Amino acid sequence: MESNKKIFIIDDDNFLLDMYALKFSKSGFAVSTALGPEIALEKLRGGYVPDIMLLDIVMPVMDGFEMLEKMKEEKLGETAIKIILSNRGQPSDIARGEALGAVGYIVKASSTPSEVIEKVNEIISKK
Repeated sequence: MESNKKIFIIDDDNFLLDMYALKFSKSGFAVSTALGPEIALEKLRGGYVPDIMLLDIVMPVMDGFEMLEKMKEEKLGETAIKIILSNRGQPSDIARGEALGAVGYIVKASSTPSEVIEKVNEIISKK
């Protein structure tokens, strides 16, 4: 298992954010969270460089796709492994995520938190 990898979790749901933060920190990750893309972008602009980013798609104000586009434009988190964690799992969403640099796509509704961690570890080990 990878340990002390910096994972940045971005979601607009505080409950999910706290739950995933707890699960990932118990699995040896150094966790940082952001309640929404605006806060996440501020953190990245401030120099935070995560190893892995786990982000939701459906969020108010700016969705996860727009956040990935902004990151590309501003050259933020370029070295991070980007993984989308969303309830939207349509092939078009997955393709759009990949086009924006995401290397993984996990559908929330069909994965338990433990499975999400397993999938993230699988994706990291392939990198």
